[in-house]
Amino acid sequence: MPVSVQDAPFDYGAECERFASGRADMGAVVTFAGIVRGDGDLARMEIEHYPGMTEKALGEIAEKARRRWSLGDVLVIHRYGMLTPGERIMMVATAAPHRRNAFEAADFLMDYLKSRAPFWKKEHMADRGEAWVAAKDEDEDALSRW
Repeated sequence: MPVSVQDAPFDYGAECERFASGRADMGAVVTFAGIVRGDGDLARMEIEHYPGMTEKALGEIAEKARRRWSLGDVLVIHRYGMLTPGERIMMVATAAPHRRNAFEAADFLMDYLKSRAPFWKKEHMADRGEAWVAAKDEDEDALSRW
């Protein structure tokens, strides 16, 4: 159940292939990649975290998902540092005997990463300076489903 918090880019295709290879015991693999949106005049997105604390928190939520949905495996990769529009921020992969569990677990993990994972994001705008990204009510509402 790999969890990686890293500054380096990752190869989404290679990660998907590695995760899905040899899954004769699993009937479904679901993957999702988050990408920096180039909204407005966004030049860069800066992501900060506390090393050690972040990996522990992501490992705990991945384990919770694995148990709740009877997953065969979970993968979470999340980047930090300076990212530009179009770069991948993160990915989630889930493997389960049945598709519904794989989809629901991936959705749960995405909601958690968006609203509760210990990352702090600062937008650097080309024309308007920089500002920390505030929590959004819709992200909290999404997490409340679980």
